[in-house]
Amino acid sequence: MYISNATDFDTSAVPVRSNPLAGRSVKPVPSRELKASQNLFREGDEVRQIYEVTRGVLRLTKVLEDGRRQVIAFGYPGDIVGFPQDGLYHAECDAISTAEVVAYSVSDLESGDRNPELHRRLVQAALKEIGAMQDHFMMLGRKSAREKTASFLSVLMERTGISMGAYTHFEFPMNRADIADFLGLTVETVSRTLTMLRKSNLIALENSKSVVVLDQEALHDMAA
Repeated sequence: MYISNATDFDTSAVPVRSNPLAGRSVKPVPSRELKASQNLFREGDEVRQIYEVTRGVLRLTKVLEDGRRQVIAFGYPGDIVGFPQDGLYHAECDAISTAEVVAYSVSDLESGDRNPELHRRLVQAALKEIGAMQDHFMMLGRKSAREKTASFLSVLMERTGISMGAYTHFEFPMNRADIADFLGLTVETVSRTLTMLRKSNLIALENSKSVVVLDQEALHDMAA
């Protein structure tokens, strides 16, 4: 998940825990469970599989030359992670919480000979990731701290929010440092901006993880 409210992958033709090669005599697609902080893959490893997130949340990170960490994306259920760059993983990926993924062979991305429908959906997911990445880079370079934070909250609200009538509730699976490294801010700035949004009655913070959006329209306007 970059700053985009669309999932990367249309799962309608590839049900979770089922065989994407429907109608053929092959084994079901295996799922893999990850514990919190467990790595799925490391930057620079050869890409042999790409992964659909089916449960939990993943974190993709890169370490810059000066040692600073950049969180480049979060993987939510329905997202695909692990697209190759010159045949290698371009980031490290680990689980923020207990998570589950389904693996697909990278050959299904490279060729549609074996399963044209799966190939089409993987290519579509890759193209969506490129567009979302471009939007994220623009957000990092052009938006203020308040606009970045509002954009992030808006995406989480759209992706994971639970309606409470006029309000919407969601949880942060990640900590403040993850949010800061994703938005290109400091932890102090993230905390200060969330407090400002709370005092402006746009959100309520029940605790460090729980958010209630009180004014969705105002939050969207601030994110624009």
